[in-house]
Amino acid sequence: MSDYIPSANITRTRAGQAHYVSDIDETGLGAVDAVKDESAPSSMWGEAWKQLRQRPMFWVSAAIILLVVLVAAFPGLFTSQDPRVCDLSLKHAGPTTGHILGFDRQGCDIYSRIIYGARASVLVGVLTTITVTLIGSLLGALAGFLGGWLDAVLSRLIDVFFAIPFLLAAIVFMQLTAERSVWTVIIVLSVFGWTSIARIARGTVMSVKNEEYVTAARATGASRWRILMSHIIPNSMAPIIVYATVALGGFIVAEASLSFMGIGLPPSVVSWGNDISAAKASLRTDPQVLFYPAIALGMTVLSFIMMGDVVREALDPKARKK
Repeated sequence: MSDYIPSANITRTRAGQAHYVSDIDETGLGAVDAVKDESAPSSMWGEAWKQLRQRPMFWVSAAIILLVVLVAAFPGLFTSQDPRVCDLSLKHAGPTTGHILGFDRQGCDIYSRIIYGARASVLVGVLTTITVTLIGSLLGALAGFLGGWLDAVLSRLIDVFFAIPFLLAAIVFMQLTAERSVWTVIIVLSVFGWTSIARIARGTVMSVKNEEYVTAARATGASRWRILMSHIIPNSMAPIIVYATVALGGFIVAEASLSFMGIGLPPSVVSWGNDISAAKASLRTDPQVLFYPAIALGMTVLSFIMMGDVVREALDPKARKK
């Protein structure tokens, strides 16, 4: 009996029929199991940046915000006119050379007042947002992480402030203030504006503190303070950042609303709210005096809302799947 030796390609001929055997697949298991992309996985912020770069809305809102910040920080680069120099003989005069938007009811250059008015409005919005974010994040994180009686006390404190209407409380306290300034508005808005961020921070921390990496940090002997500052708060910042971005525009609107009612910034401070308030007397005869600062205010607030929307979608995997 002869030995049988398999062949890689065997052809056996029968009557009018041929059989073919395919070549043996010599691909090794190592090549099959090899990982083609050996790069390290991106972090949450890295994935968010990839998503943001692909959104036109992000670049549009970022461009508007950057322009507003530059105008607020360096108004002299955009106009050489003094917004406080007014000439009553130019009352409601139309655009002329060097005064592209004309003059208001007091004979002041509208364009220069819009440029310089950005500083007070943006300053109130940015500083108030930073203050309420720090206060709300800290109190909410402590309540959610430590729990117990501290959570009960802080939660009831948050509920008390949350039950107070934000704008109504600001109106009452601004009326009780004899001397008003930018810092007065920031303090009043911060006192009543931190509750929403505190609630968001508390809920996020309560969900994050049960994650596996927090349990591993406890197992290694890390202190509660180190776990809170190094692991929980950094991983809880995504929803806080999203809300703070949108809230910044809301605080700018709140300052403009208070100034429009005459209880916000003093008339000596150039701001969009004061200009809108002063222009309401000329709404029927010269509506453009009101429209220009209102458009500047609306575009600024809209840019922050757009930015908050795209950041939320970038940081929320569920929103990206929709």
